[in-house]
Amino acid sequence: MRYALMNLIACPMCKHFPLKLYVFEERVFEKEYEVNVPFCDVYCGRKGKKVSELQQEELDCKECVKHDVVAGVLICPKCGRWYPIINSIPLMYPDSKRKHPKVREKEEEFLRKYREKLPAELRSITS
Repeated sequence: MRYALMNLIACPMCKHFPLKLYVFEERVFEKEYEVNVPFCDVYCGRKGKKVSELQQEELDCKECVKHDVVAGVLICPKCGRWYPIINSIPLMYPDSKRKHPKVREKEEEFLRKYREKLPAELRSITS
């Protein structure tokens, strides 16, 4: 998942924007990209702030677009729901789909694998 996606996604259940991002694994591509600064118009996912709160020199958009979040978690600060990022894909299923055995199995495996890296607000889930 590229950080720029944070500029676009909201909680699928309560529609809150922005979500909190915790990165566990990241990959950096060597390719250079031509981007306008700011690349994101509302929210800078890499800095975790609204673009309007950042100074122009704080925006490292050309570097940011090279980074890919391989594993991490998105948390909705409004409703408390969490969504794992697995193999660079944010799994943002609605509650009804999260009960499916395959989805639940993926989430449980994710929680076991990253137990030590989980933010405090999610650690109680794995206890």
